Amino acid sequence: MANFNVSLKKLTEKVSLDVVYTPKGLEEINVEIAEVNRPGLFLAGYYDYFDKLRLQILGLAEMNFLSGLSAEKRYERLDQLFGQQPPAVIVCRSEELEPFPEMLELAQKHGVALLRSNEMTCTLMGSLISVLNLELAPRITRHGVLVEVYGEGILILGDSGIGKSELAIELVKRGHRLVADDAVELRKVSNRQIMGTAPENIRHFIELRGIGIVNVARVFGIGSVRSSVEVEMVVQLEPWDRTKNYDRTGLETEYYDILGVKVPSMLIPVMPGRNLAVILETAAMIGVAGTGAAVLGYTGYMIGTELYLNTVLPAGAAIPNNAGELALLLWQNAGRPELAALPAFADVTDPDTAKAAQWCMEAGFFQPREDGNFKPGKHVSRWKVLRTYQRIVK
Repeated sequence: MANFNVSLKKLTEKVSLDVVYTPKGLEEINVEIAEVNRPGLFLAGYYDYFDKLRLQILGLAEMNFLSGLSAEKRYERLDQLFGQQPPAVIVCRSEELEPFPEMLELAQKHGVALLRSNEMTCTLMGSLISVLNLELAPRITRHGVLVEVYGEGILILGDSGIGKSELAIELVKRGHRLVADDAVELRKVSNRQIMGTAPENIRHFIELRGIGIVNVARVFGIGSVRSSVEVEMVVQLEPWDRTKNYDRTGLETEYYDILGVKVPSMLIPVMPGRNLAVILETAAMIGVAGTGAAVLGYTGYMIGTELYLNTVLPAGAAIPNNAGELALLLWQNAGRPELAALPAFADVTDPDTAKAAQWCMEAGFFQPREDGNFKPGKHVSRWKVLRTYQRIVK
């Protein structure tokens, strides 16, 4: 599989970074791995196991350590760091921390970009890792349509001319959102998550045979499109084959493999008279195959799913209604594991919720946000609760 990179120019646009010095255009400097490093041990004189391909982040601890060294020793340690020629050295908390004069001199000497940010160190690292994971994720492009139905990302596959685009435009008319038509770019952002988006040049456009290319955002409004969504279900369309036995109970779970991630899948036969938009809406509401929830209508779905959740969740556990409650449930069920990084969410005040949210992001249950927030009050569907909880108990 091809290796990808992202330019420093794109990173500075997506994350709050200011340029102190750059040896050449930011668009010419590329980052190749989705990891960052705080070089505290390196500055202390331990040079083993140092990855020079990572972005180097200097926070309050590193800068205070350097300020306590003599001018000669500080120059020597910084010369060692810049001599490794990382893609960039970034100084955080720029309102309180000024880069040492030696940094600019050594950046020019070794041809290393020197950047700064007003953000707290942990917040900046979270934002950078989120962007890098997305930009450098393994990816493939598939012929199909990606839509968001009731908040769930559904990838529609099928032969050319079977009606994928027509189904998508009907769903948009019914209040759902288009993500990509014809070419869907799928990225593996974690071992459990596939994010889908559209190539830049065809984003928000849909092709309808007999009409042509339609700008969905302009015709139906900007609320009818979104740039990306997690793929949580795959629907495969095929012409109705009367000799074939199709699933009539919903008791069997089928999966579709995307870059090693197994996504719940449904095979839907197409024939004249079948309202595919309603079928897809029902599939989105029912959600996870294998729950045994054969329902008639949304009310029955909610009652059936709630009853089923009460048998699956730990005794006495309330069914989560928002992202914060779901994160706490998952974290506590996993035994409140230790964290690889300290949580730093501007919109989370409860310490346990912050730890749970950070662990869920590290484990791949939630997608990190570029703004560094978690949105603990965001509503989560019963289907989302069930699907996520089933992941952790397997």
